[in-house]
Amino acid sequence: MAFTNTHGRYASFGIMTSLPEEIVDSFWHIIDNNLKGVFELRSVLKFEIINHKGKVTLRFTQKNFNTAIAFDLNYPFDPYFPRKVYIVDNDGKETIMLSDEYSLM
Repeated sequence: MAFTNTHGRYASFGIMTSLPEEIVDSFWHIIDNNLKGVFELRSVLKFEIINHKGKVTLRFTQKNFNTAIAFDLNYPFDPYFPRKVYIVDNDGKETIMLSDEYSLM
């Protein structure tokens, strides 16, 4: 099962230049405290960044998973934030990346 044997966590250049550090950290917090041990996580997780009343909401989905889960954050939404973010577990090396960066893999 993915995201259970972490050897390192990384964020791509695109992520670090388009999202505040607090939002990047929120992805890891959600995985560790809300998803691990609750759902069988695949090696690729997808999050959408949504504007909910001027604040950020992160919506989690994964392939062949019939449920979407939304996490409301107390960070202001910026229309220049990326809409989709992928988090990939590659043998314990976990990386957050933009959808364009993911499609190049």
